[in-house]
Amino acid sequence: MRNIELQSLKPALDPLGLAVQPLAWKVGAVFLGTGLLALSSYIQVPMVPVPVTMQTFAVTLIGALYGWRLGTLTVIAWLLEGALGLPVLAGGSAGLHRFAGPTAGYLFAFPIAAALCGWLVERGWNGQRPLLSFAAMLTGNAACLVLGAMWLATIIGADKAIGLGITPFLVGAVLKSALGAAILALLARRPLQRRQ
Repeated sequence: MRNIELQSLKPALDPLGLAVQPLAWKVGAVFLGTGLLALSSYIQVPMVPVPVTMQTFAVTLIGALYGWRLGTLTVIAWLLEGALGLPVLAGGSAGLHRFAGPTAGYLFAFPIAAALCGWLVERGWNGQRPLLSFAAMLTGNAACLVLGAMWLATIIGADKAIGLGITPFLVGAVLKSALGAAILALLARRPLQRRQ
């Protein structure tokens, strides 16, 4: 009976197999994930008031690969590193003030985007279904843009928030989502190749 209960707790799909790994592996995955997120923060195109970075790509990919629980935890750990002063946010920035400025809405949206992507991938929106995995990644990107722009609107107004906080990022969101879906598709093929 207990075995059946444990199987029901297991996600429908776990691309990296992290759900069944010991705690030490999961802790290592969190450290690796926060490192990837920090690296993605340094890849940027400076813009005002919100820079273009690869953060949304890393956030959605970590959610998709780690699952919604561990993915969300990883993103929260990365945000805590930034809040504590480690230079892991956009362009190496850090500090609590980043969580009250123009980019705060995007930062708070990141764990939600990771959870959303992870949850969708676990339920079949994965690399075995490329269009659905693209939609999962795009949904995560859209959540970041909408929630980020909602906060930005309180600072600069709704029209400017849409013009400066959503519109310039739409093409990037589509491209990042396509790249994330391609990575999920490659990972989905790997076990098939091993069996042959």
